[in-house]
Amino acid sequence: MAAPWGMYPGLVAPPAQQQAQQPRRPLTPQQGEQQVNGQGQYVIPYYDPGSIVLGGRNGTPLRLVSPGGVLAPRQYPAAHAAATPAPPAPPTAHQPPQPQPQQTGSVWAVAGGAATRRDSLEFGGGGPAAALQEYARKWGPSPLSPPLALGPVGLRPVSAAPGAETAKYRAVSSLAQGLTSNGMFGSSSSLLSKLSGVGTISELVGGGVGGVGNVGVGGVGGVGVGALVGDKPPAGRSRLLEDFRNNRFPNLQLRDLANHIVEFSQDQHGSRFIQQKLERATVPEKQMVFNEIIGAAYSLMTDVFGNYVIQKFFEFGTTEQKTTLAQKVRGHVLALALQMYGCRVIQKALESIPAEQQQEVVRELDGHVLKCVKDQNGNHVVQKCIECVEPTALQFIINAFAGQVYALSTHPYGCRVIQRILEHCTPDQTAPVLAELHAHTDQLIQDQYGNYVVQHVLEHGAAEDRARLVAAVRGKVLQLSQHKFASNVVEKCVSHATRNERGLLIDELCGFNDNALHVMMKDQYANYVVQKMIDVAEPTQRKVLMHKIRPHIGSLRKYTYGKHIIAKLEKFFMKASELGPIGPPPGAVL
Repeated sequence: MAAPWGMYPGLVAPPAQQQAQQPRRPLTPQQGEQQVNGQGQYVIPYYDPGSIVLGGRNGTPLRLVSPGGVLAPRQYPAAHAAATPAPPAPPTAHQPPQPQPQQTGSVWAVAGGAATRRDSLEFGGGGPAAALQEYARKWGPSPLSPPLALGPVGLRPVSAAPGAETAKYRAVSSLAQGLTSNGMFGSSSSLLSKLSGVGTISELVGGGVGGVGNVGVGGVGGVGVGALVGDKPPAGRSRLLEDFRNNRFPNLQLRDLANHIVEFSQDQHGSRFIQQKLERATVPEKQMVFNEIIGAAYSLMTDVFGNYVIQKFFEFGTTEQKTTLAQKVRGHVLALALQMYGCRVIQKALESIPAEQQQEVVRELDGHVLKCVKDQNGNHVVQKCIECVEPTALQFIINAFAGQVYALSTHPYGCRVIQRILEHCTPDQTAPVLAELHAHTDQLIQDQYGNYVVQHVLEHGAAEDRARLVAAVRGKVLQLSQHKFASNVVEKCVSHATRNERGLLIDELCGFNDNALHVMMKDQYANYVVQKMIDVAEPTQRKVLMHKIRPHIGSLRKYTYGKHIIAKLEKFFMKASELGPIGPPPGAVL
């Protein structure tokens, strides 16, 4: 018969009953075991679990050995891990081979009295991949040997046969599975970034593996599994925070963060966790957190994530805690006001602390008002001061603005502060500010920032101030309506002027010749002024205005902004049928 697997002929399986009567051969060679000679037979001192056993011609249990060697780890005594033991002498016909204590990975094949030794793979400087490539080059694929599987953390090949090698390293595998919740090469704990140092498996399992020795990875050096399983978090991050970031503590509570509050507060996820817990925390829990952060309060106030924890204490902390934090702010108000994150803490503090402490905080800005107003962070602090603090305590701000109102009104940050003053300060304090505004009305109306200040006066100012601004616009409607910024002011004048003032502005528009009105209706800015006048005009004025517009209906359809006027007219013509159908009057030239 054809010899399968490249085996020698003559190994024919005995009947099933003969196999059943044969004694089970032990897993390891026994002392004094006799070898049966016979040409073409393999006498195996022992065999691996899961191997195939057949009976020879004389009934001796045998193992079929593949042409390739069985892959198994070479083991060395711990004291001689660096030394390579000499191979044992080949067995003879009368003396069975004696098992070597640390060489369980070798297989001896005897054929016709001749013995050869096939060594298991050793991992040298080339690593597991190089060893496997060398084996494949030398022996080729092995049809009978169990498939290879990578052992713990991929450092060594282990036989995948049932029970083979896996029991020894089960403890190592279970520990290696916990390297990271994101996978072996997760972003939070990259395995490759930890390949440093020398460790042994025996160090990891407390010597339970015996003489496994050092497990080296070629090209990187001797890296122990123990060093890899004991994966350290990134520098500066505690194990608790690292585990929290990897969702290993789903039910973490504030009390579990003892001695880690500051570290968590400076972490994006940790800070959010503390903020959420503080909203519903008990007084003892708040005090525990507060005791840890108070020593690092200033650094947390200027931290990208820590500042939110401080703000939460100003919002949900006890009165004593808010007072203590406010005392930590004292002496640092200007520096915090100019800092990106500190300015938020100052604003929250001004909203939460008593009036006495508010005034103490504000006084530290005296002499630095203009610097803060023109700063991208400090201007928010000054605005919050004006909103929250008693106006009588803010006179130093009004004094600092003397002669600077126009410059601040045309500043991207200063224009905001001017508007807050007009909203919250007393009439005596706003009077000098308004006087400077009226002196520069024409320039402010056309300024990209100053126009917002003028609009604010028209919306919230006193009647006399609004009248002065409307008077400044009258006679310039056509010119200002076509200006990008001034057109907004003209719209506000039409909306917030008195009835008589509004009538004068609309009459000015109706008094334009047809060419000027046509220019306004198709202009990208002035068309909004015309629409606003149609909306707010009295019925009689609206009728006059519509009849002035009707001759231009045909030409307006050609322009993007003219179509807005047509849509507005159609809306009112549907409501007021007495005006007649929309369209050019009879005999009009289109």
